[in-house]
Parts: sequence; C-alpha cells; structure tokens
Amino acid sequence: MTRADFRENLHVALDTLRVHKVRSFLTILGIVIGVTSVISVAAIIQGLNRFIQEKVESLGSRTYFITRFPLGTFDFSRLPEYVRQRKYFQYSDARTILEMAPSIAFVTVMGTRVAVPGFSGTGANEIMYGAARVERFILRGAEPEFARAFPVFTVAQGRFITRMDDLHAREVTVLGAAVADSLFGPIDPLGKTVRLNGKLYEVVGVLQQEPGMFGSPGPDDIVIIPLGNFRKHYPEAKELLLAFWVPPGSSVEEAQDQVVSALRRIRKVPPNAVNDFELSSPDFLTSMWNQLTGALVILTFLISSVGLLVGGVGVMNIMLISVTERTAEIGIRKAIGARRKDIRAQFLMEAITLCATGGAIGILFGMLIALAVRTFVPSVPAMISWLWVMLGVSISVGVGLFFGYYPANRAAHLDPIVCLRYE
Repeated sequence: MTRADFRENLHVALDTLRVHKVRSFLTILGIVIGVTSVISVAAIIQGLNRFIQEKVESLGSRTYFITRFPLGTFDFSRLPEYVRQRKYFQYSDARTILEMAPSIAFVTVMGTRVAVPGFSGTGANEIMYGAARVERFILRGAEPEFARAFPVFTVAQGRFITRMDDLHAREVTVLGAAVADSLFGPIDPLGKTVRLNGKLYEVVGVLQQEPGMFGSPGPDDIVIIPLGNFRKHYPEAKELLLAFWVPPGSSVEEAQDQVVSALRRIRKVPPNAVNDFELSSPDFLTSMWNQLTGALVILTFLISSVGLLVGGVGVMNIMLISVTERTAEIGIRKAIGARRKDIRAQFLMEAITLCATGGAIGILFGMLIALAVRTFVPSVPAMISWLWVMLGVSISVGVGLFFGYYPANRAAHLDPIVCLRYE
C-alpha cells in the first residue's frame, strides 16, 4: 500500500465514522471499557509499585529481620500447630548472635504492645497529656540501634533513645508525629510529661512525619520507650522481633548463614530439623505486593478481555453491515480497476480506525481515572505508564485487525457484476 492509498483509505474510514457517529460509538463501547480498565488499573499498580519500593528502601536495604512467625502473618490462629508452638525469643539472644556472627555490625531487639488478637503483646494502650488522650497507637520498646536499622524512624525534634536510657530503664519516650500532634497540637512537646498506660514519661523526641501504607499504622502512630523500661513494665509481651544490619563490606549471604547457624545453636534445633524461626529481608513487602497485584492484573485482564471481545464482535457485525450497505460501491471500485487487496485494505483500515478510536478514548478515560485517584486518594499514587499506553493502542489495533479481517476479506471477494446489480 502506497502512502497515497493509505491516506485515501484513512480519509474514507474517518468519513464513515463521521457519518455514523452514534453507531460507531456504540460499536466501540466494549473496546473503550476494556482499554479504560487496563490503563486505569495499570496506572494504579504502577504507582503503588513505586510507592512500595520506596517503603522497602526506607526500611533499610541491608537490614534483616528475625521473627518467630512469617512476616505478613495477620491471623496467628491459622498457622500450623508446629509453627505456633515455636519458642519465644529471649532478650539475651541479640548479644549471643552478635558474638557468633562476626559479619554483622549489630543486632537489635524490639518488643511490641498492640491490640492484635492472638498476639502475645496484646493490650490496649493509652497516652494522655492533660485532657488530650490517644488510644490507637503501637507501643514499642527499642534500643538505640533501632533508628540505625530502620531509617524510616528518623527523629525530627529532640533525640532518640540512648544507651543510658535503656540500661537504666528510664521513663522517656519518643512519639510518632500523629500521636504528638493529637496530644500537643501547636505546643512544643519536648520536655513535657505524658501519662503512658498509667505511668509518667518525659517526651525526649518526635519522629519525622511518615504515614503508614494504605491507612495502616506507621511511624506516625507509634510510641517508643527504652527496651529496658518495656521489659520491666510489660513482661507479658513475649513476642520479640530481632533485626541485624550487614555492613557494606560484608557478604550478605555469609552474614545470613552465620546468623542462622547461631540461632539454631541458641534454640537447640536438631541437625536435620527445619528452622524454628524466620529470617526475612525488607523485600518481603515486595513479594507480598507482587502476589497481590499479580492476581489483580489477571482479574483485570479477564474483565477487560470480555469488553474487548464484545467490542470486537460488535466491530465485525458493523463491518459486515457496512459491506452489505456498500456493495454497489465495491462493484464500482472493482469495475474501474480496484484489486482485491485494495478493497481488503480499505475495510481493514476502517475497522482499525474504529477500534483505534475506541482505544484512544479508553486511554483518555483511564488517564482521567488515574488522575482522579491520585488527586482524591493521595495514599494511592497512581502513575501513568507509557508502556501500558502503547499496549492499549496495540490491543485496540489488534482487535481491529482480527475482527475486521473477515468482513474485509468478504468484501474483497465479492463478484463485481453481482455488486453492480445489487440494489
């Protein structure tokens, strides 16, 4: 097909769209819905993927977690019996691991008290200052290394827990930004005394504002006290989390092997038995997210495929009607020298133009939905991916080619004499 032929066929296709506006729109409605769903969902997932990656990086790329249960477990009752019966970690485990694993820089222990059913540290927390009171927060006992292991917990005002605070179990606390704002508002919280679960604590620091993911609790909703103080006042909170940091000069694999070996000796795991603990990296968030979005992408493609199939069948139907309506025109074109491939190209161009228009409208609607989500739901940072835009264009053009070929081929094989006689 020459450039002149392409331009002429495109002109004819656009004229057909202009003449039959309503019919054309109804025909491509399925394609619009299919492409819109693909683009909007892809934009949301693309933005969330970037958001998750930033969160993982903020946790510390060389920080690794040691837990009794797999990270990401929310319903402890559903775990197998042999997992639920695993021994609790001890506060002294961190020092022993550090002695037996020379490739790591430090190990830190943290205890948690939060209202989660089935969690050993379950308990309602309350912090008060004057008449102001906050209940929905996470209480965490931490060592000074906690802030080094998790850069996301950066102090914006004051200081973090010190070694002396921990050794002497001092009544000092570092507040999350949301907790501090709820208690003090515009007042400077540093040096003020708050009542935490009935005990008086001095506020020595406030964390930098950092909300949780998708409305879940994060650094903004945390209250940190020295681990020694936590151990003293909350002995029932037995669920401990350990974290170790691998310095850049050390091998991550070697450090992990050393830690696993140390824990197996500490916990007296038999040589042929599986580990009775979990070792994870911040990438567990990415893995969990990929599993979730993988299912979401498949579901979106199934839904959009139905729309594209309906739209494609509609295009084929309308193109067959168009071939019938323009039978005489086909006869005239063939009588003056048009070849089969010219007729086929003309009708294929019409089908592709029809579907490409639907794809363009779908892409526009998808972008508008992504923009609306980003504007009105800031926690879901939808981001347009040009790869998916190109994929949307390719899908719509492909639908036009696939469903438009049969009507175009049928038009190309019509007998010119029969066509000229057609009324």
